[in-house]
Amino acid sequence: MEKRKIVLIPGDGIGPNITTAVKKVIKASGAEIEWIERKAGLGALEEDEDVLPEKTLDAIKEHKVALKGPCTTPIGEGFTSVNVQLRKVLDLYAAVRPVRNLSGVNTRFSGVDLAVIRENTEGLYSGVENTITPGVVMSMKVATEKACYRISKWAFEYARHRGRRKVSVFHKANIMKLTDGLFIRKSREVSLDYKDIEYEEIIIDAGCMKLVQDPGRFDVLLLENLYGDLISDLSAGLVGGLGVVPGANIGEREAVFEAVHGSAPDIAGKNIANPLALLMSAVMMLNHLADTEDREDFRASGENIKQAYNTALEEGLTTRDLGGSLGTQEFADVIVKNMDN
Repeated sequence: MEKRKIVLIPGDGIGPNITTAVKKVIKASGAEIEWIERKAGLGALEEDEDVLPEKTLDAIKEHKVALKGPCTTPIGEGFTSVNVQLRKVLDLYAAVRPVRNLSGVNTRFSGVDLAVIRENTEGLYSGVENTITPGVVMSMKVATEKACYRISKWAFEYARHRGRRKVSVFHKANIMKLTDGLFIRKSREVSLDYKDIEYEEIIIDAGCMKLVQDPGRFDVLLLENLYGDLISDLSAGLVGGLGVVPGANIGEREAVFEAVHGSAPDIAGKNIANPLALLMSAVMMLNHLADTEDREDFRASGENIKQAYNTALEEGLTTRDLGGSLGTQEFADVIVKNMDN
């Protein structure tokens, strides 16, 4: 098969280390990929005047798909977050965070298998803030029919395609009657076209309580931007943390798959970081390409990788954060060895 060009953003801190490991595993899986490497974050500032250079954005627009390691945005220096810029410029309106228990990763819960779908472009994250009078500031929550409808449609399509049984909308429409009211109104409207999928609405504070009481009762969670940000990290905590969950930001044209944890500069270059989250995100990317470009070879490669890292986890051959003793590259080597080529 022809090689697929994909943009690779190694990122900062542990990013280059885990990216090297992931590239090794993907190559061994048989996936025909040509990496187009570009920079973002602190590394980009060394060569450019912005944390997200135009040449990086142009590459993503050209090749449509990117795999991104963790990037650092300088705090208090006037730079906009790399992630926020990517979402706004590329209109990556659907943030997707699959969350499931992994064998060998012990947590307080078992049987967790859900997906958090987050609207990625508006809400309080629109950043519309004003000083009303000295000592009084206001932040505006933005909701549009277009954004509320399309994320609802996306969530139900995702649920149907993945064979999931229920979509639960977390909201606070009892207080924010206009913004959250619009969100659940559009979700309810979309749900009428998906009679095969159960639909429910839950006030978010009660939803958080139910989520930590019995996460197994949930399947697909649909949330506006701020709620989705909070709940996606909370959900990751149910299965072991941000180091064992993948993430994606998807729009009509482009898609960026990423490790959602930080760049951990304190352990950069020490070969002890866990590459699993980025690797799982790469598997999501391969499945996305299989779905959108009819590349079943990529689906086979993704399944090969998934089975291989599951075996490694079950055998306790993991990095230190998961109770093992392997370094970043050594963990990748175990996964490569486990693959059926």
